[in-house]
Amino acid sequence: MNNPRLLIIGAGPCGLGAAWRLHELGYSNFHVYEQSNHVGGLASSFIDPEGFTWDIGGHVLHSHYEYFDRMFEEVMHDDYFTHERESWIWISNRFVPYPFQNNIHRLPQKAMRECLDGLKKIAREKPQNVKNFADWIVASFGPGIAKYFLCPYNTKVWAYPPNKMNFQWVGDRVANVDIHRIEANIRDSKDDISWGPNAVFHFPKHGGTGEIWRRAAKKFPGNISFQKKVKDIDIKKRIVQFSDNTKDQYDELLSTMPLNSLLDAINPSLYSQPFPLHFSSVAIVGIGVRGDVPERLRTKCWIYFPEDKAPFFRATVFSNYSTYNAPAGTWSLMTELSGSPFRPFPKGDLVDMVLQGARATHLITKQDTIVDTWLFQTRYGYPTPTLNRDRFLDTILPHLAKNHVFARGRFGAWKYEVSNQDHTFMQGVEWVNHVLEGGEEITLTKPGVVNAKKS
Repeated sequence: MNNPRLLIIGAGPCGLGAAWRLHELGYSNFHVYEQSNHVGGLASSFIDPEGFTWDIGGHVLHSHYEYFDRMFEEVMHDDYFTHERESWIWISNRFVPYPFQNNIHRLPQKAMRECLDGLKKIAREKPQNVKNFADWIVASFGPGIAKYFLCPYNTKVWAYPPNKMNFQWVGDRVANVDIHRIEANIRDSKDDISWGPNAVFHFPKHGGTGEIWRRAAKKFPGNISFQKKVKDIDIKKRIVQFSDNTKDQYDELLSTMPLNSLLDAINPSLYSQPFPLHFSSVAIVGIGVRGDVPERLRTKCWIYFPEDKAPFFRATVFSNYSTYNAPAGTWSLMTELSGSPFRPFPKGDLVDMVLQGARATHLITKQDTIVDTWLFQTRYGYPTPTLNRDRFLDTILPHLAKNHVFARGRFGAWKYEVSNQDHTFMQGVEWVNHVLEGGEEITLTKPGVVNAKKS
């Protein structure tokens, strides 16, 4: 086909990545359909009635791709801040710098000794029978760190048992263990935070993370339709029908909607139920506080919470990302909670529970004046890398592609290891290169390669 009709379902980073590439190539026979009234997907941002800006989670923009960097610079120019990452863990009633294993000197003596003994043990012994993520945690960091931080935290963030998850997704997200470095940090009581793919990150001055995608979408406004929810997909006739009963025909279809929803839309009877795809939902509770950011939080970016003192697994000092995220004379915290059938959200008033947890973990005090709260919930938050996920994906994604349907993006491809904004944007770009030019979709097929270095 010289001029195939390309349809794109979803105007999140993946769908916009595809549209960006098509526009760059001067290709016009495409259209993006978005079920909401705005672009951005899970990378959207909102300004609440009190004037506070909020993201759907603590997004940190770091890139594995020069192509993505060029897009960012083109749409944002100099209208962003650059920050050095400061991430922490709140544990044992104190702040411990991330990565946790490099800074166990901050722990109480008993916990520090358990963690160090576990690290020494794994340095001596070769891991055996690593079958799941829980096994991998113990084999990589020892039983002490597994007990105090990694197992409780991951249970909290995934809302799913680590022993039912695979570990191939980890990639560059966790620092390796250097026992000599750790022992030196203990001896010298030295904080060690110089690690990570996102040690430096950018953030828009105005409008939150979503501002990136609003600006990107301005390149092709005539190619996007909003409030178009997919109702049915006929893969034989290659027709998408929407809930308003309008239709559009395609030659090639890029779907960024959740993979399980895509399969339901195609024809539930074609695929065995239930799909082995698990996910967690996310609730975001924002807190606006009168005054200045307290000294204890002034340079911090985000904090992890493995313990049950707080219902949230992470809190971001969101006004530290941009002073414009909060009105003058205020500052803001953004907390995240996960829930699933395996570990439901706590019952009751989530906002009130978050405020209690924020006080219990010294994020705010009883004397602070709360001027704003914001609650946002999304059903699809994290695609869970379950033990049988890869086997299913390796079967279903090629089958769909043979029928000219390509499931990509955070929940389209269901690969958490390549579900950051840069990853999903490039999945869209690489899909265009593939269907028009036969290019390789390296982000989808080789996550380890793209996460190893900038490409």
